[in-house]
Amino acid sequence: MNIGCIKEIKNNENRVGLSIKSVEELVKRGHKVFIEKDAGLGSKIKNEDYAKAGAILCETPEEVCQKSDILVKVKEPIRKEYGLLEILYGKTLFTFLHLAAAEKELTEKLLEYKITSIAYETVKRGKRLPLLEPMSEIAGSLAVLFGGQYLQIKYFGKGKLLGKISNVEPANVVVIGGGVVGKTAAKKAAGLGANVVIIEKKEEVIKKLKKEMPKNVKVVFSNKKNLERYVSKADLLIGAVLVPGARAPKIVTREMVDKMEDGSVIVDVAIDQGGCIWGSVPTTHSDPIYKLNGKVYCCVTNMPGQVASDATKALTNATLPYLLQMADLGVEKAIVKNKELFYGVNTYKGFLTCEKVGEALGIKAKKLKIDNGKLKIDE
Repeated sequence: MNIGCIKEIKNNENRVGLSIKSVEELVKRGHKVFIEKDAGLGSKIKNEDYAKAGAILCETPEEVCQKSDILVKVKEPIRKEYGLLEILYGKTLFTFLHLAAAEKELTEKLLEYKITSIAYETVKRGKRLPLLEPMSEIAGSLAVLFGGQYLQIKYFGKGKLLGKISNVEPANVVVIGGGVVGKTAAKKAAGLGANVVIIEKKEEVIKKLKKEMPKNVKVVFSNKKNLERYVSKADLLIGAVLVPGARAPKIVTREMVDKMEDGSVIVDVAIDQGGCIWGSVPTTHSDPIYKLNGKVYCCVTNMPGQVASDATKALTNATLPYLLQMADLGVEKAIVKNKELFYGVNTYKGFLTCEKVGEALGIKAKKLKIDNGKLKIDE
């Protein structure tokens, strides 16, 4: 099978969909790999390194798409890349999609060109999201690092340090959501010496977090009373709510944000699914923050793009087993055989198959099923 990978063009997105290890493994199994020239430079992978691994370098993304059966990316196609989707007619796209929060036109293009799109963020293993988890760990760490930076006066922050200082009250960090992002962020902030509160609604998650979190992390149940109490005291508020495939619910209201002190920082990591905090709108690494009602917001949709060397390794180590299975068996057979991949299918042969995306975009979703070893749309 022919596997392709193009250079990411989203603002400051330096990750790449295939690592040297990915290329080597695919080529070893007899598959052809086509990579756009310079696709890996942001992740410190040179063209000659790809060539040595057995990849065929292409001058343009159009050439890659023409020659590929499966296109592997990192981020969802942006408007400038919609023309590539026509070239991918009837083929497979394997990437982060976040369709519930993306432009509706992207979903419409995937449907129009009958692309089988498999979204990293909805591939599911039990209750886990194995392709999202490594990026969530990175985003959780970066949320604290970015938050600490933007608390500085020059960024309109209140001048508070997250690190522990003798005879000074520690900073208050409040994390909304106790999943991978929230858990990682809480540990990072606690390690710096901050007072940390995680607000989580699932009882089983709360019990687990209470056992594994440091002493300076408090875990409380998510209700209006606790949200109002702790959000108002936050020097740094981190949004980490995730409903797989769906648009993130707005957990923190305007009234709650208004009660925070001016100069407090809000980092909404849930922004790639629409954001879970009032006032959150997508930002970029080039223009990462804005001030609203006295608060400093940071809502970068591709936070791991600035630590691309590690992020690419982490992401491709997770995606490679699935990609190998699709290449070896064929995409449809792999989806039938591997239930985890089955959950990742968002569009198939002109039909939207992710119900939560349909609810967010107002497009009727159809149920994808397996019938006698074949994929079928339940009409």
